[in-house]
Amino acid sequence: MQSIVIATTKSWNIENFHLLKNKYEKEYMFHIITSSDVLTFEYLHTLKPKYIFFPHWSWIIPESIYSNFTCIVFHMTDVPFGRGGSPLQNLLIRGIYKTKISALSAQKELDSGDVYLKEDLGLSSGSAKEIYKKASDIIFHKMIPKILITSPVKQPQSGEVTLFKRRTPNESSLHTLGNPTLQNIYDFIRMLDAPGYPKAFLKIDSFKIEFFNADFNEDKISGTFEVKRDN
Repeated sequence: MQSIVIATTKSWNIENFHLLKNKYEKEYMFHIITSSDVLTFEYLHTLKPKYIFFPHWSWIIPESIYSNFTCIVFHMTDVPFGRGGSPLQNLLIRGIYKTKISALSAQKELDSGDVYLKEDLGLSSGSAKEIYKKASDIIFHKMIPKILITSPVKQPQSGEVTLFKRRTPNESSLHTLGNPTLQNIYDFIRMLDAPGYPKAFLKIDSFKIEFFNADFNEDKISGTFEVKRDN
């Protein structure tokens, strides 16, 4: 029985891992890795996986691993457009509401690998967490099964390369928007609304106001805010 490894840390991916495992447990032996400390050549060598999938993995994959195993990462842009960090945030800050999830071979240069397949992903509504969960459903219930069943031949990326920079916590300030519209503000709040991301905020004197749970209805944005001292 062939071994399949999933490396991820997000709770929604872990939930989908168990659903995938239950569905295909007669065909494959599934393993999950949730810590970079466990992702070692020695451990993977004992498993001898056919594929190692990396949905929403936050660490650099060592060369000893991607050069010895078939490692597939998932990136939320239509590569080569949008290689690099914070893809969802960089798309929404540009007003881009349709993208692709690209399944790529892991390489030293970030998001530069050959493409196994791509699937559509809409970004027009929902918080970052909701979009990540939607992407997870597509990856685990559509893309990974398709790769397992069809063994697609990877193809080199083609087109002009556009690089995204990973966003910093200070860039979560609503003041960075300049002269925004209501749509811009709504997108800004929701694109940062996920566990582990610095929420959209404003500073007033010694206080910091964080915004989340945004909802946009025609001429107004409603949602939740928290006020705390800015230490």
